[in-house]
Amino acid sequence: MPRPLPAVPPATTRPQPLGVALVGAGMIADVHRRSAILAGADIVGVLASTPERSRQVAQEWGVDRAYEDLDAVLADDRVHVVHICTPNATHAPYAEAALRAGRHVVCEKPLAADVEQAQLLARLAEELGLVATVPFVYRYHPLIRELRARRMAGEFGEWYLAHGSYLQDWMLSPDTSSWRVDSELGGPSRAFADIGSHWCDLVEWVSGESFTEVLAHTSIAIPTRPATTGPSFSGPTAPDGARVAVQTEDSAAVLLRTAGGLLGSTVVSQVSAGRKNRLWFELDGAQGSAVFDQENPETLWLGDADGHRVLVRDPGHGSAEQRRLSRLPAGHVQGYAQCFEAFVADTYAAVRGELTAAQREGLPTFTDGLRSAHLVDAVLHSSRDNAWTKVES
Repeated sequence: MPRPLPAVPPATTRPQPLGVALVGAGMIADVHRRSAILAGADIVGVLASTPERSRQVAQEWGVDRAYEDLDAVLADDRVHVVHICTPNATHAPYAEAALRAGRHVVCEKPLAADVEQAQLLARLAEELGLVATVPFVYRYHPLIRELRARRMAGEFGEWYLAHGSYLQDWMLSPDTSSWRVDSELGGPSRAFADIGSHWCDLVEWVSGESFTEVLAHTSIAIPTRPATTGPSFSGPTAPDGARVAVQTEDSAAVLLRTAGGLLGSTVVSQVSAGRKNRLWFELDGAQGSAVFDQENPETLWLGDADGHRVLVRDPGHGSAEQRRLSRLPAGHVQGYAQCFEAFVADTYAAVRGELTAAQREGLPTFTDGLRSAHLVDAVLHSSRDNAWTKVES
């Protein structure tokens, strides 16, 4: 039986802060930490890779408690929400333990290393009535909300084509490595599970379409990398020492199609020189087209038969969700950090029961994490079998 859920502070004009525990202490954990603080949470403790590291990070972050292990996290009655920001292989067991202990969970993606674990977590969160979210945070760009609202209003007509790419270069050097390269820690897919999952989530959510089949090919550009396991995005590691065979893909090319016949394509890469974080897609419809570029998130390109125009983010215009998420005046660039902050704030609002129906539609949950697991599984099977492969649902 799960532990009783700690009482969530009541929603008032000045609510008491939610108690949050951070499991993990790397780069993305710090993003979670800052977003939680900005959302008004109380960071009550941190669990890092070792007790010594937990104490070091707790001191650096000014956190009250350095946990010895996960049991200590879940025994702390001050904790309402657990953020899981650890290597991929630990996501499922940590999330399951937190849910069974009656805690709301924010779990980094991929939700699990395989479909079966992701199914268990999505079902468990629903059965226990707990808020469980996955940071597909690009949904929180204001112009993504604007684009989705325009699609729902019928501006583009029937979709004819979806295409794009997600390109990075942080794995370009043969001497770069991290725990993500190790399939035992990062899972059987790297590039597609890490960033291709973002592209698919965003395109499906914006377009309203669901891909039902994929034809994929994955590629390992650099066959060996250093055996060291440094942090992600830290640049080249020392080239001396042992090297290990790379088992997870550096890139993937994927054809996708829906039950209704919509064709899609995407290229995913972590070895594209000069591309830092270029998530780009185009949706082509009977009445118009739309382009979004995550590295230029303040504009949308909108096309029709007479030409095209560029729409600029402006909190004084557009859909209700675009206005809500526009935290800065027009011309003052918002980006990834604001997306993450809005995602965490919406997660906490869901815990308090404060989200509207429209806002809840945009909150990515463990159900979306399960959807992503199905897509990753289909891509890996298609690449292995060299055949169109059904995406289970």
